[in-house]
Amino acid sequence: MTNVPASRRYASSPCLASEIAPDYFDPLAVDPEQERDVARWRKAERARLQAERTALSVACRQVVGAALVGHLRGFLADRFGGARGRVFSAYWPIKGEPDLRGLMAELHASGVTIALPLVEQKAAPLVFRRWTPETVMVRGNWNIPVPPPDADKLTPDISLAPLVGWDAENYRLGYGGGYFDRTLAALAPRPFTIGIGFQSARLTSIYPQPHDVPLDGILTEAGVQTTRHET
Repeated sequence: MTNVPASRRYASSPCLASEIAPDYFDPLAVDPEQERDVARWRKAERARLQAERTALSVACRQVVGAALVGHLRGFLADRFGGARGRVFSAYWPIKGEPDLRGLMAELHASGVTIALPLVEQKAAPLVFRRWTPETVMVRGNWNIPVPPPDADKLTPDISLAPLVGWDAENYRLGYGGGYFDRTLAALAPRPFTIGIGFQSARLTSIYPQPHDVPLDGILTEAGVQTTRHET
């Protein structure tokens, strides 16, 4: 790498990327080689974490999901008074993600407006359509069930972000498409964003790049891990 002391260099192989010093990555001064190395490392970590998650038993995922539901319910009650009257963007679980659909129905019944994100146009910010337990879902991008085109479009006040990986600085490792970061950058005002994931998916750092947007909080089955500010 250009102008990097020998003691701070690292192999481009993803399996050695953990040797990178976290303070080496200046988000305001990323060179192309550095960016490629981070992208390779993230691809490897993404595959590893997804494989670990997929390997979990159904019973284990149910335990994790139940714990997360309890922590999220308590967080919304403490921070947002239960979120009644607010627009709450959740997600439809895929690829072994924690299943929060029961909580979505519970919140809907308590007066929270539920929305689900979807890709309406590739390489553009996500849009959010209203969901209720009676919504007849259709297949969206990657065959993910989404509300139909005639569902109301909403702007969330609170938004969940499923995590493949996460770090203590509130940065999220997602699926690599950049949709969530692109959406947060476009929304004004920005919703309060909560990362939802497994405790075992914690990373020392995701080595944030200029396009990465930190979340406002992260919850796992172990409870609230980080929050950036009070509301």
